[in-house]
Amino acid sequence: MGLITRIADKTGALGSVVSAMGCAACFPAIASLGAAIGLGFLNQYEGLFIRILLPVFASIALLANAIAWLNHRQLRRTVFGLSGPVLVLAAVFFMRAYGWRSGWLLYVGLAFMVGVSIWDFVSPANRRCGPDGCEPPPQRR
Repeated sequence: MGLITRIADKTGALGSVVSAMGCAACFPAIASLGAAIGLGFLNQYEGLFIRILLPVFASIALLANAIAWLNHRQLRRTVFGLSGPVLVLAAVFFMRAYGWRSGWLLYVGLAFMVGVSIWDFVSPANRRCGPDGCEPPPQRR
């Protein structure tokens, strides 16, 4: 299950970033970065990216981080891992519901998602506690 959640987390983060790069009208800062690396052709699909793909990839990352909590039980990693997709989904919700340009909220969420993915790649999570609770550390003599 650990490998699946790691892959799903990376997929969610990468998919969310690429989806945001496809919408120049909604998120000009990240779309200009996408155009600079050759993703300018994605502008024709920006409605699909913002309405469908961005929430789907953020939901995948959210679900992967929630399942990862069951594997490693590390509160700080889980809070940071869940905050990115929640911020991205909130940005999409505010944009749909109120027509609010929530670029800064999306950028912070994407930064959290990419940051946690890099953190997980560099330092993979290890189980800290079992289902019955945490074991006390060994006592020194």
